[in-house]
Amino acid sequence: MSGERQVVRDGPFKAIIADGVKTGNMIYLSGQVSVDADGQTVGAGDIAAQVRHVYQNVAAVLEKFGATMADIVDETIFVTDIDGFLVKAEQLFGIRAEIFGQEPQISQTLVQVARLGSPDWLLEIKCVAIVSGE
Repeated sequence: MSGERQVVRDGPFKAIIADGVKTGNMIYLSGQVSVDADGQTVGAGDIAAQVRHVYQNVAAVLEKFGATMADIVDETIFVTDIDGFLVKAEQLFGIRAEIFGQEPQISQTLVQVARLGSPDWLLEIKCVAIVSGE
C-alpha cells in the first residue's frame, strides 16, 4: 500500500497502539474502550455509561483527524455479554443516536468476545470514517 499516512498516537495506550490511522480520505480507528486519559476505566459495570464514554473517545480521536461522528461509515462493536447488550439495546442505541445527532446511517457489526483487555471493559468500538475533499 502506498501513500502518506497520518497516525494519531495520543491515548493512554500510545506506547502499544495507535488511536487511529488516516490514509487518503479513509480513517481507521483502533478499538476504543471506556477509559479516561490516564487509562482508568469509566463506568465499570455500567454498559450505558461505557457506551457514552466510548463514543466520546471515538469523537475525540476523529477530531484529531479533522473528522466528526458524521464521517463514520462502519462500526464494529465487541461486547463481552451480547445478551446483556441486547436487553438494553434500545437504551444503548438511543445513546448512540444522541451522540451522532440522529440514528447513524452506517454499516454495523455486533460481536461477542470472551474478554477484552480488562475485565472491567464491557465493550470496545472500532470505526472506519471517510472524509471528503481528499
